[in-house]
Amino acid sequence: MCGILGIVSKSEVVTSLYDGLTVLQHRGQDAAGIATLEGARLHLQKGNGLVREVFQHDDLLRLRGRMGIGHCRYPTAGSEGADEAQPFYVNSPYGIALAHNGNLVNADDLRRQMYEHDQRHINTDSDSEVLLNVFAHELQLQERHLKLSQEPVFKAIAGLHARVRGGYAVVALLLDYGIVAFRDPHGIRPAVLGARDTPTGTEYAVASESVAFDILGFRRVRDIAPGEAVLITADGKLYTQQCAEAKIHAPCIFEYVYFARPDSFIDKVSVYAARVHMGQKLGDKIVRDWKDLDIDVVIPIP
Repeated sequence: MCGILGIVSKSEVVTSLYDGLTVLQHRGQDAAGIATLEGARLHLQKGNGLVREVFQHDDLLRLRGRMGIGHCRYPTAGSEGADEAQPFYVNSPYGIALAHNGNLVNADDLRRQMYEHDQRHINTDSDSEVLLNVFAHELQLQERHLKLSQEPVFKAIAGLHARVRGGYAVVALLLDYGIVAFRDPHGIRPAVLGARDTPTGTEYAVASESVAFDILGFRRVRDIAPGEAVLITADGKLYTQQCAEAKIHAPCIFEYVYFARPDSFIDKVSVYAARVHMGQKLGDKIVRDWKDLDIDVVIPIP
């Protein structure tokens, strides 16, 4: 379980990323990171600890740029070392920084393929670094241009879906171009698209949960569909494409039971309402199966 956030803004973005990550802090408290893009230069700060511990005032001043991505980590794969804090970065092709929430069930096979066939070295035990290198390799296979465009990006994501198995929601920063976000074809991990109107134009954001938008003044546009990719260019243009055939929609039940904040909406479902309904169903079962129980109090224990 992790929290991801990406924003393409009309002004400096780091304070919005910082504030958004603090609202997503419940999704991961072991490490945090932010990557921003200023022109063609990537600025990156990450480390172990809470968001407020990883980023000091001077760090925020250094993380300049109008678009960026953020991540807060709970380690479900790999180790707890600071070298596995996200976002991860590779400089070829173009330069890509990536943050990921989920688990790849074929990470070991992919890691071997990266080394034996794709000539890419994976430096950590993190499946997120594997995912980044699969995406980078698939993008490198596309017809090379000096400038990126949406077609090779969407084709690369389609190629990634064909190779990767598991649950994943991803936000990636493509240097000198924009931000791309996508979900696995089963929609196991959540990702939602938001927008904010400003005097200079519309700003877009992608997050694990809609609560990140509430504090930042974004409106919730919709959930990213399973297998869909959303591309937001640096100049604020929005492109979407279905990059994998959507399969049986199978969102993680623990998002509704435990992971998500109750004031979030995931796949158009209120997390709070889902928990109320689950409690009602559980109460009905207890009344039905254990009629003679004299219950004084009910305490939820995750």
